[in-house]
Amino acid sequence: MDLFLIAAAILAALVSAGWLLHARRQLKRYRTLLDMSPNGMLMLDAKRNIIWHNPAAAKLLNCPRKQLTGSPLSRWLPMLNAMPEPLQRQETLAQNAKGERQQVDITRLPDVARRTAVVLIHPDPAHQSSNEAMERLKRSQYFAQIGTWDWDIGTDRLYWSEAIYGMFGYQPGEITPSYQLFCDSVHPDDQERVREGERRCIETGQNHDEEYRVVWPDGSVHWLRETGNVISNAQGQPFKMMGVVRDITEDKRSTRALEQLAHHDALTGLPNRVVLEQQLQQALTLARRQDSRVALVFIDLNNFKYINDQHGHATGDQVLVAVAERLRNALRTSDMVARLGGDEFVVLMEGLSQQHRLNDEAHAICEKLFTELATPVLLDGRQHRIGASLGVAVFPDHALTLDKLIHAADLAMYAAKRSGNNQYRLASDLTTHAHAPTPEVSRAAGGQSE
Repeated sequence: MDLFLIAAAILAALVSAGWLLHARRQLKRYRTLLDMSPNGMLMLDAKRNIIWHNPAAAKLLNCPRKQLTGSPLSRWLPMLNAMPEPLQRQETLAQNAKGERQQVDITRLPDVARRTAVVLIHPDPAHQSSNEAMERLKRSQYFAQIGTWDWDIGTDRLYWSEAIYGMFGYQPGEITPSYQLFCDSVHPDDQERVREGERRCIETGQNHDEEYRVVWPDGSVHWLRETGNVISNAQGQPFKMMGVVRDITEDKRSTRALEQLAHHDALTGLPNRVVLEQQLQQALTLARRQDSRVALVFIDLNNFKYINDQHGHATGDQVLVAVAERLRNALRTSDMVARLGGDEFVVLMEGLSQQHRLNDEAHAICEKLFTELATPVLLDGRQHRIGASLGVAVFPDHALTLDKLIHAADLAMYAAKRSGNNQYRLASDLTTHAHAPTPEVSRAAGGQSE
C-alpha cells in the first residue's frame, strides 16, 4: 500500500472512531501528501454523501471543490450500481457538473466502521487517448444524429450525450436534462404511448423501441426513435434504463414523399387511381350500411390537346393545375377529386340521399362542375377556354360493385364526348341522348384560346 493509501486509511479510521477533531489535525499533517497525489480521494458518510475530498478528486471529476463537498456520490458516479469490493478496482463513468462523462477506475478501502467509507479515484492511464476517443464518439454521434441516454428510475435523473440536446432543440449544456423535461418535450399526442412503453420495459424487461414526436422550444415538431432496455440491481430490482435515440425527422419526410409519389399525381397533387379505388371501396361499404348513394363522375377536358399543341406542354401543365384547383373548390370536404392521367379527372361524391330524383341529383352535380370549368384560365395574359365531357354513374342505381361503377362512368363519359362539347351522360342514358348544361354555361365555355 503506497503512502497515499496509508494516509487515507488513517484518516478513515480516525473519522470512523469519532475522532473528527483529531482527524482534522492529521489531515493538515498529510495535506501535502494528499494534495500532491494524482489519485482522487473521497470520504463519505453513511448516506454516501461526500464529506471531504482532495484536489485530485475535484480535478478528475471536473467539478469545483465547493460543489463536491456535501453532494451525494451518485451525482458524480451515476453508473456505480454498488460499491466495489475492498481494494478491488472497478471501471465506471464519472460525470461532471455539465453532464459530460469520462471513464475512471475506483477503489474502496476496507471498511473500518459503518459510518464512513473512503473511495479512491484513479486517473485513466490512457486518459489522453480516452479523451480523443470520446471526441470521436461525440462527432460520430452528432453526424449520425444518434445519442446515448440513461435514466435513473428512482431519482428521475437523466443523462444525455451532447448529440441529444440538439434533438430536443437545445445547445449542449443549455439546460439540465430531467425526466420531466423529457416528458414535457414529447408531443402531447405521443406522451401516454411513450410512458406506457417505458412502464412495459420496466415491468417486463422487454426492450424499449418507440417512435415519437418532440416539440422544440421554437414550436417546430421533430421525430425521434428511441431504443433501450432496463438495468436491474443485485436484488433483481430495475433501477435504470439506458439506450440510444436517433433523429428520424428526415426519414419520416422521405417516407411521406415516397407515399405522396405512390398515391398522388406529381403535377397536381391530386390522389391517383390507387387512392381513388380505396376511397371508393370504403364509400360503397358505408353506402350499403346507410342506404345512401355514391356518385362517380368521369371528366375529360375539351380543347386541351389544342392548348398543348399551340402553346406547349408547360402551358398545358399549368392549365391542368388550375383545373385541379377549381374542381377541389367545387366539392364538399367529404368529396374527392382524382387525376387518372392526361386530361382525365374523376370526382367521387358519397353520402347522397336516395330520396332525391336521380336525374335531378346528377344535373345539379354536373351543372356545378360545368360552372367551375366555364371561366377561362388566364396564363401570361392569355385566356384559355376549356370545356368538359362528363360521365356519371351512381351506386346503387347503375352498378353495385367498384369495377362495374368505374366502367359505367367511363362509358358514359365517352358517350358524352361523342355527343359534342360540354355534354354529360348518365350511365342509364347510354341508349338515349346526352344532356347539355344551361345555355349560360355553354356560352361561357365555348371557344378555344384567345
